[in-house]
Amino acid sequence: MTRLLLKWVVNSFALFFVMKLVPGIRIDNFRDLLVGTLVIGLLNVFLRPIILLLTLPVTVVTLGLFTLVINGFIFYLAAHLVTGFHVSGFATAFLAALFFSLISFLLNMLFRTDKI
Repeated sequence: MTRLLLKWVVNSFALFFVMKLVPGIRIDNFRDLLVGTLVIGLLNVFLRPIILLLTLPVTVVTLGLFTLVINGFIFYLAAHLVTGFHVSGFATAFLAALFFSLISFLLNMLFRTDKI
């Protein structure tokens, strides 16, 4: 339980940094930041594997680069599901998802959330 809570906090920091780095991303308040992080995590757990399976031929042909588009779609969908989380367009969501993945990876490595 502690590991899950730490990952949520680390990913919330990652989303906060993405909001500051990428123009076109706006989060109204702290609660929306936490809910947005939770929704992104839930979509990645439940919806992303289904989308990856359905788009497997395209993913294979593009040598896995299509997963970046899927990540952008998940980010864009999360922005539509959370009322205080705003993304100006799909290109912004694509860039934000790329930065979110990189920052989240680095922060999770720094805080070693997998070892708790």
